[in-house]
Amino acid sequence: MSFSIHRIFPGVFFSFIIAYAGIYISKFIGSEVLNLNKSPISPIMLSIIIGLIIGNIITIPSIFSEGIKFSLKFILRLGIICLGIRLGLLDILKVGVIGVPLIIACIIISILLVKYFCKFLDVPSKIGSLIAVGTSICGASAIVATSPAINANKEEVTYAIANITIFGIIAMFIYPFLAHYLFNGDELSVGLFLGTSIHETAQVAGAGLIYAEQYRSPTTMDIATITKLVRNISMIIVIPFISYLYLKNNVDNKNVKPSILSMFPLFIIGFIFMGLIRSVGDYGIQSADQAFGMLSDYQWQSIINYIKLLAEYSLAIAMAAVGVSTNLVSLRSLGIRPFYVGFSAALSVGFVSYIGIIFLNYFI
Repeated sequence: MSFSIHRIFPGVFFSFIIAYAGIYISKFIGSEVLNLNKSPISPIMLSIIIGLIIGNIITIPSIFSEGIKFSLKFILRLGIICLGIRLGLLDILKVGVIGVPLIIACIIISILLVKYFCKFLDVPSKIGSLIAVGTSICGASAIVATSPAINANKEEVTYAIANITIFGIIAMFIYPFLAHYLFNGDELSVGLFLGTSIHETAQVAGAGLIYAEQYRSPTTMDIATITKLVRNISMIIVIPFISYLYLKNNVDNKNVKPSILSMFPLFIIGFIFMGLIRSVGDYGIQSADQAFGMLSDYQWQSIINYIKLLAEYSLAIAMAAVGVSTNLVSLRSLGIRPFYVGFSAALSVGFVSYIGIIFLNYFI
């Protein structure tokens, strides 16, 4: 598929305006409405919603078509690659001997449970895979990163992100108080629970802040946030693995097994490579106060923040394009069963986290 600048610019700019509105509203809700440092409402989700409203109210002029297609294909992949900069492997060391096995157990069991619920409720494997990575790792970001690898369509991506967002927000407001009751105010246990049982990074931060303000425990927020960052690192392994399982079990109509390249697409490799760059740079700062032997901590953090911003805008632009090109009527064809899967998965991951923490506290 070839594109020229003058043909793709209108659609890309149109998607950018929608994305900018989604990011602005997300930040406004977080800072002005909820008084949080980071909004629990994903700008990715808001970009989709605004795009859906516009795309289903008016007829999108054909001049935007090429740019929307470009956003769906190339800008999406750019965003996924840049997303890898968030994954610093050195964060693993910060959660200690209790946190790492708990995170691994929660991820594995969550994926297995979602797969079981999907089979039990006869939910298609594509949307099941998206809900599985969204529940087990980091919500919308993991769904967006996985969707191209398994060729998920716009309706499935939209449904899965909505699913994860709804239950994550509910958990953000309920779990701080529930955790305080379940663990008798133990800061480590509460932080691990919030970091392993809530979907989105922003939602975990929001829950941690609610707990910190309610029970005067800023340490809990730090533990929850670091636990979630370590959980995010598992994208390096889980996304290629989920892609492999799906493609292995869903060969094409000619029953031809997919190639290794199709199982591990180049943008996933780019995502992993970006995570390795982050880890090497962080190690340089910690060991010699210089990333790659030439960047100060301030310069390195600035580069990381710029790449994070590029990732946020790229993914929001791509999701705006998803929303604009999605017919709301088509979402009805997916039915209510994936919603039940998401609800069951959200409850299950919280239960698994609770049991895991009790088990580890007893034996360690």
